[in-house]
Amino acid sequence: MSNQRFASVWDAIEDTPAEAENMKLRSALMRALESHIRAKGLSQSQAAELCGVTQPRLSELLHGKISRFNLDALVNMATSAGLHITIRLLEASADSPKP
Repeated sequence: MSNQRFASVWDAIEDTPAEAENMKLRSALMRALESHIRAKGLSQSQAAELCGVTQPRLSELLHGKISRFNLDALVNMATSAGLHITIRLLEASADSPKP
């Protein structure tokens, strides 16, 4: 068994650095949406309407079903909910795994 260290769980379980980055972005958007919804004290029905999705779809988000969402869908939901998304790109460190 290897004692390899990873920056995140996604780096450990995904096959490529690109897949890991995609999952990191998706999970960050999902957490931000959930936090926004909870901070506003919205019901699932109210939050679904705000995000432009159905209540069952919003329930999937709140239950962390990350495989059910792509980045486009999460960006659309976040902007519909009144959130602004910014992107910051950094060079990968020398320790980062290469594809």
